[in-house]
Amino acid sequence: MIRYFFLLFLAGILTAGAQVQQEFILVSGGPSLEEWEKYKAEPHDRWWGNFVRAARVRIQEIQKQKGPNAMITWLVYRPAYVRRGQRQDKSDIIGNITSVRDKYGVNLIWFESSNELVGYLNNGKPRDRVKIANLEYYGHSNRAAWMFDYSNLIDSGSKCWLHETELKSIQRGIFDRKAFIKSWSCHTGESMSKLWRKATGKRMIGAIGKTDYSNGHLRNWTPSLSPGGRWGG
Repeated sequence: MIRYFFLLFLAGILTAGAQVQQEFILVSGGPSLEEWEKYKAEPHDRWWGNFVRAARVRIQEIQKQKGPNAMITWLVYRPAYVRRGQRQDKSDIIGNITSVRDKYGVNLIWFESSNELVGYLNNGKPRDRVKIANLEYYGHSNRAAWMFDYSNLIDSGSKCWLHETELKSIQRGIFDRKAFIKSWSCHTGESMSKLWRKATGKRMIGAIGKTDYSNGHLRNWTPSLSPGGRWGG
């Protein structure tokens, strides 16, 4: 009997040990196209790499904090970067993004729909053993949705998004107990953050107001809040 309980105790220790792995996830939405933005008072995304460079800097920060072997996964919305490279910049943007993967040794995953993104969050790793310790989004959004192709395929709109009403498809048990979740995008702290907490049980920091990616070189490429904005969630 004593041996039986000892084996149960040992199994519990081994199981707990198998669950301590942490994954750090970054998500980059896509840039707009000049053909839709050039006549606006404040055009978006004059440079294609706003959401990529911000993620790259964050990769460096995580590796500095957690070590070079930290499990980092970078999800990038591929169609928007293909269109931007072919129709505007006339350059190999996809190659530039994969070079970041190669330099820093991260797991780069291209996605083309919100279902693919949520599918990775839920099942990309065995979530009973690998918990999401960090989830950050860089891209366009409004108060209710991440918009992965805003003003890229159609003017001032999006055909690929993750809406706050769809957040219930994210499983609650996938996150680390102290998971850090932040949306570096406009207005998500006004509504989406509340429904994120309701759906997942975790806080998502979001902007009340707009975020600003311009002149990123002056801030080490970290997005800032526009005047009057604040972080909430």
